[in-house]
Amino acid sequence: MHRLSLLFIALGLLTAVGCSDSASEKRSGSASAASDATSKGSAASPSGSLGSGTSGAATGAAGTAASAPMPGAPTLGASAGTAGSGAAAGASAHAYADADGGVAHDAAEPPPIPSGVLTAGTWDDNLNYQRFAAYRKAHPKSELAGLLPIDDQEFDDAHAAHAQSTTAHTKLDVALVIDTTGSMGDEIAYLQREFIALSSSIHRAYPNAEQRWALVAYRDDGDEYVTRWFDFRTDAAAFNAKLAEQSAGGGGDYPESPDKAFETMNQLGWRKDASVARLAFWVADAPHHDARAAALADALRGAQGSEIHVYPVASSGVDTLTELTMRSAAQLTQGRYLFLTSDSGIGGEHKEPELPCYFVTSLTDAISRMVDVELSGKYHEPSAAQVLRSAGDPQDQACELASGTAQAF
Repeated sequence: MHRLSLLFIALGLLTAVGCSDSASEKRSGSASAASDATSKGSAASPSGSLGSGTSGAATGAAGTAASAPMPGAPTLGASAGTAGSGAAAGASAHAYADADGGVAHDAAEPPPIPSGVLTAGTWDDNLNYQRFAAYRKAHPKSELAGLLPIDDQEFDDAHAAHAQSTTAHTKLDVALVIDTTGSMGDEIAYLQREFIALSSSIHRAYPNAEQRWALVAYRDDGDEYVTRWFDFRTDAAAFNAKLAEQSAGGGGDYPESPDKAFETMNQLGWRKDASVARLAFWVADAPHHDARAAALADALRGAQGSEIHVYPVASSGVDTLTELTMRSAAQLTQGRYLFLTSDSGIGGEHKEPELPCYFVTSLTDAISRMVDVELSGKYHEPSAAQVLRSAGDPQDQACELASGTAQAF
């Protein structure tokens, strides 16, 4: 997989990135300052301190308000080049001091993936709830040791709430929750290339819907960091530059730490009023550790309680547990399941999802459509021009099967 060089870019007034290994530190800062941080953590230490997120230009291009770094935090060095807006800024040399005081120099390279290339399908398990229940029962704990400890009643209650919840929104909070371990290079490169185009397309369709974006990157215990986050900003260019700093690295074993990523995500400065659509796109290719299934389930319940709709994006290499976990997260929180397909010819093999039918579009079109559903409150299938391929012959948002109708959009 492709690896991008890790850039620690000083953005405007961005100051030191804080980190914490203390289980007692949950939030820091004030109502007028947001703090972005890195958590190294361990199996016994949750994510580091998180500043209170605020909306508006004060937390936009100006970046993070000045605050003293936590002990052991990496020190940001001056960039020898220009931060630019995203990965397309081109190759620049950057120096930074690592946590041990050593200085490293990296040369940034533009992502190798052209924009608009990755392909994806989508699925809503709340629109097909009986199929979802049967799918879950087909994969019992005896088969999947890491099965989320969420009982049937919780899923039933989530489905009942979904039937009453399709409403329009006028504002948008989106968090990208990204697995940045070594196998995720292609997906990270794609997001870095596509972000500004995606944000611009949303603005064109909904010019009055104020967008705010946040980022949670995660790896695993023993890696350079466990979670790293950038709280909500209205300035798309500032967010894009922060996204451009991320690269794939670490990992080692197959499971990663999405439980800690969602714990961090829940602490971001989400707007609470009913006019805000709250979405989290979870881009990953590996499951959680079996021993942390309960922690991940609790973090997803936290997202559900805050009405944050989780939209997993299953990448190349996912297994049965990862698909089931992602679909469970989407159903519980009233999101939808997105999955990359092999139509693009990029990356490793993509698991064929356990679904009866779906449309394949570009990933950008799929994400834009999910945002459109959240803002408009109306479901719609992709246009004929957007459909690259279909599986199971869906027509008019449905496919007819011997076992009954399945809803695809």
